[in-house]
Amino acid sequence: MSASSPDLSAASRVHLPEGTWPTVLDFLVDRFPSVGRDAWAERMREGRVLGADGLPIAVGDPFRAGAVVRYFRDVGAEAVIPFAERIVHVDEHLVVVDKPHFLPVMPAGRFVEETLSRRVVRALGNPDLVALHRLDRGTAGLVLFSACPSTRDAYQRLFRERRIDKTYEALAAPLPDLTFPLTRATRIERGEPFFRMREVDGEPNAWTRIDTIDRRGDRWRYALQPVTGRKHQLRVHMMGLGAPLIGDALYPDPMTEDPTDFSNPLRLLASELRFVDPLDGRERVFRSDRILDD
Repeated sequence: MSASSPDLSAASRVHLPEGTWPTVLDFLVDRFPSVGRDAWAERMREGRVLGADGLPIAVGDPFRAGAVVRYFRDVGAEAVIPFAERIVHVDEHLVVVDKPHFLPVMPAGRFVEETLSRRVVRALGNPDLVALHRLDRGTAGLVLFSACPSTRDAYQRLFRERRIDKTYEALAAPLPDLTFPLTRATRIERGEPFFRMREVDGEPNAWTRIDTIDRRGDRWRYALQPVTGRKHQLRVHMMGLGAPLIGDALYPDPMTEDPTDFSNPLRLLASELRFVDPLDGRERVFRSDRILDD
């Protein structure tokens, strides 16, 4: 990538769905109405709306379902996240990074540069790095990145086919009346407000294996192994058992977030990833060095 080429790792991405929009501009205006037609057109004229090939999309370019559009958002000065990631492993195909609390994985909302993806791309100088999964901004721990487009799908299939074992560590109130280990199996659906999830009656669609690591004091240390990957699954399941995670700003009741307050992190850590490498059949095990503070 030349010095004048746009850094696609900083771009947001949208897949064009089936539809009858005449142009890409018409779709973007409909999909993101808060931006406005004039602003989208200006971004296109400035070369900040690109196709999958990295070439600019013009104001009059036709809409084609299935295409990928990359665009650069307007963001103000970003607050610095004062915690460092740790690169655990690097090879030709995989990069494993230990993410700190409060750092988003991907650009979204008010965060673009202060994201794990952007930091790792800058550190390794590899614009092809793509996160294979995500952790919530508040969750710390291990994130896998694909470093090579030609082998990316082999690793993505590990997640799609549930062939990767993920273990989390969490701190929450004691549950002395329950027998561990146990499996929490419930139905999780979108709640209110829209960014929260909730358990509802019906066929389970979310399973979590739960055990204890340390039962001392008024904060037990738990081992959580999600079988499925529903949004906020671990947090919702622990709340459903009567022990919401320490430092959780969404459950049981949402709290107003101060983006400059780092005093009470969510006590949730993606502590271990274990899988059989699809390229050579080796068992791969990665562990975080981070420790959840009481």
